[in-house]
Amino acid sequence: MSGHSKWATIKHKKGAADKARGKLFARVLRQVEVAAREGGGDLDANPTLRTMYQKARDASIPTDTIDRAVKRGTGELEGVRYEPVSYEGYGPAGVAVYVECLTDNRNRTGADVRSLFARNGGSSAEPGAVAWQFERKGVLTVTKGAAAAVGDEDGLMLLALEAGAEDLTDEGEGWQVVTPATDLARVREGLEGQGVAVASAELTMVPTTIVDLTDAEEARRVLRLVDALEDHDDVQAVHANFDVPAPVLEALGAAGD
Repeated sequence: MSGHSKWATIKHKKGAADKARGKLFARVLRQVEVAAREGGGDLDANPTLRTMYQKARDASIPTDTIDRAVKRGTGELEGVRYEPVSYEGYGPAGVAVYVECLTDNRNRTGADVRSLFARNGGSSAEPGAVAWQFERKGVLTVTKGAAAAVGDEDGLMLLALEAGAEDLTDEGEGWQVVTPATDLARVREGLEGQGVAVASAELTMVPTTIVDLTDAEEARRVLRLVDALEDHDDVQAVHANFDVPAPVLEALGAAGD
């Protein structure tokens, strides 16, 4: 979903980062809590928790705050019980949309998500309708400067593949490393062990096919749907199979959309 990633970068540059910081903390801490509840609080024995714990550290969340989230997950501290739930649908131009949530009230969240689809030019779909168009993967980002630690693209590719990565792509300002979902932590450790700093690492849903949005109005409508879904407090991640050419994104960014 490179188009969406580029759009997020534009929003960041426009000053949206401060508003999103508190929401990011809440989302990541929910992920930590649920991972601890489902797999236990031992980082060594629970790879999902280890990944989420590192994600929280990458977001600069204080260690004691993360530890409290783990304890809420394991039942050592009281707290709201969140459960994972996903929703599927289509956006404008037939874009497939997969929404991951953590909620304490499925009925409320489901109604809200369906309403957001309807109000933003999309339509909700039955479970499985679009999920088959995505694969669960680990995705790491390495800046061009960090990659210089191993020389060039070939050096980074060789190191990543030896660590267990599946693919390496040039995303302009950095490299994107794709891994099997179960190998994200191992690949990260392999890169960092050779002096390559990882800017971000997460488990995500990677689309198997892409819809190119070359029409500015269609792109605007899809991005508004994605933004509306992401603004919901229960939504953890929105995955969609679209790409927007850089000139169209830049035009939308300049127009303030």
